[in-house]
Amino acid sequence: MSLDLQKLGGGFALLFLLCDMAGANERLVLLGGGPRPPEALSRFAEWAGGRKARILVIAWASSDPSGSFESLRDDFAPYRLGDMDLAPSPPLGPGARSDLSRQIERATGVFFAGGDQGRIMDVLRDTSLLASLRARYAAGVVFGGTSAGTACMSNLMITGDGDFTVIDADSVGVRAGLGLLPNVILDQHFIKRQRQNRLFGLILRHPGRLGLGVDEGSALLVRDNRHAEVVGQAPVMVVDGREERGSLVVSLLRPGDRFDIKKRKRSRPND
Repeated sequence: MSLDLQKLGGGFALLFLLCDMAGANERLVLLGGGPRPPEALSRFAEWAGGRKARILVIAWASSDPSGSFESLRDDFAPYRLGDMDLAPSPPLGPGARSDLSRQIERATGVFFAGGDQGRIMDVLRDTSLLASLRARYAAGVVFGGTSAGTACMSNLMITGDGDFTVIDADSVGVRAGLGLLPNVILDQHFIKRQRQNRLFGLILRHPGRLGLGVDEGSALLVRDNRHAEVVGQAPVMVVDGREERGSLVVSLLRPGDRFDIKKRKRSRPND
């Protein structure tokens, strides 16, 4: 059977356009830990729907989930969100898992609290839960996180284990993360806790990925997995290893700066 590609060309173009539009909904609010920038909380609230928002807080990373939830609810109080719920704590029995599935389906925003990012991915060994979160992100639900809640958004997630006195990828503990922001490795509390070595080592090992280190008091707002804006009081470090094997290009994005993750260069508001 043969196909007339010329006749089908318009159909293919429309299909590609629709696919591109369908993938142009992703929104991330990535906080570096420490003080939560009002600009980041405000944008998360806006993207989630404001007074009509239904926010699901996932505090699995925290040793005190209820305390983390109350702290986040206090910080979000000025933005008068419609509703905030706390996800059930693990281990998840059948009832809790069903409740969580319903929470995920109704949420217009999902926010991951800080703590130990490994605990988040321990729960998400349940591949059906992981798939449902990814599907909601792709459908346009805004996802956010602080500290561990930012680290888990990478495909390759830094665990926090290892020897960070050397620049060596073998000394950095990693595992699979949520994978919402492709081809990027995220780190947090970055400059405050001098975490450059571990990100340098990983980017030297994986030069096709882009390293983004978000400092305390800062946040990175990302649209469509591409268009990033820095808000808050501190910088974001960009680590790029594509130029030449064994070398790194390192730059700082200050609050107000914008960056095109796909093109790996600074951008303007209308780009």
